[in-house]
Amino acid sequence: MTILLIYIAIFVIAFLAVKFVNSRLEQRHDFTSLKTVTFGDESAVTANRTASVISVIAIFLIWGAFTGSKLTPLHAPGPYQGKGQFDYVVEGPDGQRDGATAFWQVEEKKGAAEDLEITGGDGFAQNDALNIIKYRSGQLRWDGNDEVRRRDGARIVEVNGQPTDFDPNRRDENGNLLQDRPTFRIDNGTATLTDKGALLITPYQGWQMEPIWLPAPEAVWGRIVEIAKEGYQNSTLLEHLGWSLFRVIVGFAFGALVGIPLGYAMGLSDWFRGWFDPIVEFMRPVPPLALIPLVIIWAGIGETGKIILLFLAALWIMTIAARAGVSGVNITKVHAAYSLGASKWQIMRHVIMPNSLPEIFTGARVAMGVCWGTVVAAELVAAEKGAGMMIMVASKFQLTDIVLMGIILIGIIGYGIDILMRRIERWLVPWKGRA
Repeated sequence: MTILLIYIAIFVIAFLAVKFVNSRLEQRHDFTSLKTVTFGDESAVTANRTASVISVIAIFLIWGAFTGSKLTPLHAPGPYQGKGQFDYVVEGPDGQRDGATAFWQVEEKKGAAEDLEITGGDGFAQNDALNIIKYRSGQLRWDGNDEVRRRDGARIVEVNGQPTDFDPNRRDENGNLLQDRPTFRIDNGTATLTDKGALLITPYQGWQMEPIWLPAPEAVWGRIVEIAKEGYQNSTLLEHLGWSLFRVIVGFAFGALVGIPLGYAMGLSDWFRGWFDPIVEFMRPVPPLALIPLVIIWAGIGETGKIILLFLAALWIMTIAARAGVSGVNITKVHAAYSLGASKWQIMRHVIMPNSLPEIFTGARVAMGVCWGTVVAAELVAAEKGAGMMIMVASKFQLTDIVLMGIILIGIIGYGIDILMRRIERWLVPWKGRA
């Protein structure tokens, strides 16, 4: 929630700042600047490159700030690192009380810091020491070196001057505690009594994410360089990405080869429309991932099954796009062609196909995006190479940096594919958006 609020604040500040600067630098009074209605005018609204750059920088800065990255100047408060101590009072079974001190320290990883050597205590309660791993909590068995222990009836009745009013021995017939476990504030952390009367010490965690949940940008970049040089799971990074791209292209190509003619037939013939419409409309809302078990049963877990899954992911989208393209052709153009003596094939070649291409390219961009997202799930099942396979294997070993690396590369390649298809559309369909 905090990260979302920070992102919204950066968006608002950047928007107001850029608008203010532009208003000072650009004093335009031409016809375009006086436009008040831009709905339906695609050329009137284009991506603001300044906003795009600021958006990417903002995401990077937030990512770095909440992971303690060395690449960002500002950091969110991190987990506490250092030493701490607190006093507590133990009550024996005979009602006598004695005080002791617990010393604790946070270490980067287990065994990274020397164990605290603490001795002392005048009565039956002895002082204690505890090493806690960064981002973790540690359980203090305060009676481990005491003369009277919990099993003898001893219990903590006070922590840092705060009475506990808690007796772990008070339970119902099912063994459930009759009281809530109390939590006490100590220096740079909290101490919570467990069900069995031990103390759970939790240093302040701060706002930064633990690397196992979200690694820093440099850690992800380091993984990209490492895997690009050494490979992963017996294949290079290019081989993993190449296999994923190959599966997407082949599956999309087959989906387009079948879907576009089928869409044209449904747009031009009421018989084809009536015959295939129930099938298309039934399969359209079914997510491709739901078909994985069925495809495995039909085609196995090899490459054929993956291609079939991607084919089905693209088929219905391309069919609907082609059908919509044919149905959206301006009827006046068809009448004009008939009036000039054009045959049905000429109308198909020179009127329907050119005017339906914008819708088809829109559907193709959507289909490629769906296929690129589906291939990752397809590769989770018995794949030896592929981006999805990398993510799946890395997740089993909690290698979050490799998982995030795979996600970033998938996003970059998917974005690159979309840009490439836009350029191809601009080259092949220059008349898009023109009457």
